[in-house]
Amino acid sequence: MSVNLQKGQAVSLTKANNGNKLSKVTMGLGWDAYVWEEKRSGGFLGLGGKKTGERVKVERDVDLDASCVTMDENGSILETVYFGNLKNKNQSIVHTGDNRTGDGDGDDEQIRVDLESLPSNVKTVVFTVNAFCGVTFNDVHNSFCRLLDNTGKEIVKFPMDSSGNHTAMIMAKVVRQANGDWEFTAIGEKANGRTVRDLSNSVQSIVR
Repeated sequence: MSVNLQKGQAVSLTKANNGNKLSKVTMGLGWDAYVWEEKRSGGFLGLGGKKTGERVKVERDVDLDASCVTMDENGSILETVYFGNLKNKNQSIVHTGDNRTGDGDGDDEQIRVDLESLPSNVKTVVFTVNAFCGVTFNDVHNSFCRLLDNTGKEIVKFPMDSSGNHTAMIMAKVVRQANGDWEFTAIGEKANGRTVRDLSNSVQSIVR
């Protein structure tokens, strides 16, 4: 059964996986994008008609980009994986590709992490989302991140209220523990930047 977290909460991945140590995980990130507009009647195809007072949900294509950064024990950024760099050097982290609309159910983008193959100096892996196309998160709803095991079973989920004038979110992190286990923490902090490279200072100040 999946563990549902709120902002600031943390859980051991071994505990979340019924006491079984995880070697590989997938971070899935999802969202819906729409605006509320006042419905019009008459006119050509409903355009230019009179306002009815009724508000309708209009879906939008929003290009959000899931990314991650790795950090050492001092909080220094080591590598960045995003739509422009889909793998880290030893390929222990792989981004599955860019979704430019947010269409469809389930995860909109995924990042796969081989925990056992991560370089030994990686202490923390931080997951972020950026609005690349110039919109803000006022048009983004029902955002979430979730962690899947190597069979695709959901083990941790973090739904959040992401609305606002910001253009990025620092979603979550997994941290290597002294005993070799990994701990997942729900962050959910708002930030600004079109790509993860714009978030370096925010990530370091929040995660340290």
